[in-house]
Amino acid sequence: MSGNGGARHAVKAAARISVAAKERAPKTALHTQAYEQIKHEIITLRFRPGEYLNEAQVSKLLKIGRTPVHQALNRLMLEGMVEVIPRKGVIVKAVSLNDILEMIDVRIINESYCARLAAARAGESDIAEMERILDEAEKTATDSDTDRQMLLDRDFHNALSRAAGNAVLTDFVRTLHDSSLRFWFISLRDPVHHIAVKEQHRAILEAIKRSSPDAASNAVRNHIESFRSHIMQHLAGQVSYGT
Repeated sequence: MSGNGGARHAVKAAARISVAAKERAPKTALHTQAYEQIKHEIITLRFRPGEYLNEAQVSKLLKIGRTPVHQALNRLMLEGMVEVIPRKGVIVKAVSLNDILEMIDVRIINESYCARLAAARAGESDIAEMERILDEAEKTATDSDTDRQMLLDRDFHNALSRAAGNAVLTDFVRTLHDSSLRFWFISLRDPVHHIAVKEQHRAILEAIKRSSPDAASNAVRNHIESFRSHIMQHLAGQVSYGT
């Protein structure tokens, strides 16, 4: 093959690869988009525990194709947010009070350790990111935008886990935190508790800035214990939330 012929062949091959990549990219983006949107609807209780999710209806609601919706529901099933009922379909999984208390126990152990690592390993960019999130959260102190408050809380915990410098632990903590967000959504409707959460987050960050593992670990433990107490006030006596 001549030099020119080889060059033309390489250009055509590159063009085919580029087209294939473009075809693949939207599918990945749509799957992620569907996952985030459905999870948000579950967390904010717009998709209620026990509610059946019809793929066609969800696809129409989100204006996303059924394949990305199907993939997103499979991912949410692996994370325990939905379940498949044989011969019936996909249902938003109800979470019992016992489930959330067990989740909190595991969160205390793992997130306290996360904070301990972050106090030793956090860099300037990690601290700046947590500062930015908390400054943004301060602006929502008098807002009734619970969705925004919830997302900022999630952002702070995710930034904290990343600052620990352990990718496996970061992924595990993120999944744990997301699993309890439905209950968070209830608790931060209380403005008094909302203010307390902001103060607790500041205490965590200040301990990390001082490079104090013990103080950071204790601040996280106090924060999650406060969440447990608040949830108990709202859910004690209920067998299963949403049922």
